[in-house]
Amino acid sequence: MLVDTRPTTFDELIRISGLSHGTDVWLGNAQSLIEDGTVSLTEAICCRDDIMIYLIKQGLPPNDSFKIMEAVRKGKVAKGKEPKWEEYKTLMREHNVPEWYIKSCEKIKYMFPKAHAAAYVTNAFRIAWFKVHQPKAYYSAFFSIRASDEFDSEIMIFGEEKVKNKMKEIDLLGNNATQKDKAMYPVLELVLEMYERGFKFLPIDLYKSSATKFIVEEEGIRPPLNSIAGLGTVAALGIEKARQDGKFMSIDDMKIRSKIGDSVTELLRKFGCLDGMSQSNQLSLFG
Repeated sequence: MLVDTRPTTFDELIRISGLSHGTDVWLGNAQSLIEDGTVSLTEAICCRDDIMIYLIKQGLPPNDSFKIMEAVRKGKVAKGKEPKWEEYKTLMREHNVPEWYIKSCEKIKYMFPKAHAAAYVTNAFRIAWFKVHQPKAYYSAFFSIRASDEFDSEIMIFGEEKVKNKMKEIDLLGNNATQKDKAMYPVLELVLEMYERGFKFLPIDLYKSSATKFIVEEEGIRPPLNSIAGLGTVAALGIEKARQDGKFMSIDDMKIRSKIGDSVTELLRKFGCLDGMSQSNQLSLFG
């Protein structure tokens, strides 16, 4: 839609949001009208409010303009369930409403309100600003909030080659890829974008990593403990809570205080989180 319409103003972005959230508003309707040069994006019917405002400007009574808008946006006209439609068409023609406009109304099954479209675009614009100007904050927020279930540190934090290899693997599987891999793919794309913009992940750290949130640091973004596949949020929160009482004296001390089992311990060991930590508090007299 962006390629077809080439928006240049905030108003046009709102219009596109309306088109993308409607039913039979864009496909086979506004898209065709714009492509063949009948109308421009600013003239097409995009949000439900557009109909009432346009008809009032054409001189139709406000009450009739509102009723026509309601009949169109609910799909009553498209479904042939508006008993006064022929009367409304005559009224519109008397006020020089073009035929393409009337036919466009007859195709619409649902329309998005402009207030919703404005809210969506405003939010998207804010997110886009952060992605451009505060990229580490953007990526850390996205991975923490929107990708927490699909982020797998074993695949994603060790450089772009590993990310590309996983993407190729999923591509080769096609429809045979698991639902988990399909859900992971857009996250892999974003991770790859992050790498290509020159940003990196820092190692997962037993003391520095949050239980559940990606943390922005000077040198990069530090993944949380629960981004390790198999290390659940409950275990991660247990570790985070236990370390508040001071450093762990040993691996056994960590297990007891954090209330985690051997499987979680092995995952931490695999990621180097336990390097330099002794197994127990016991001192050997024999070396």
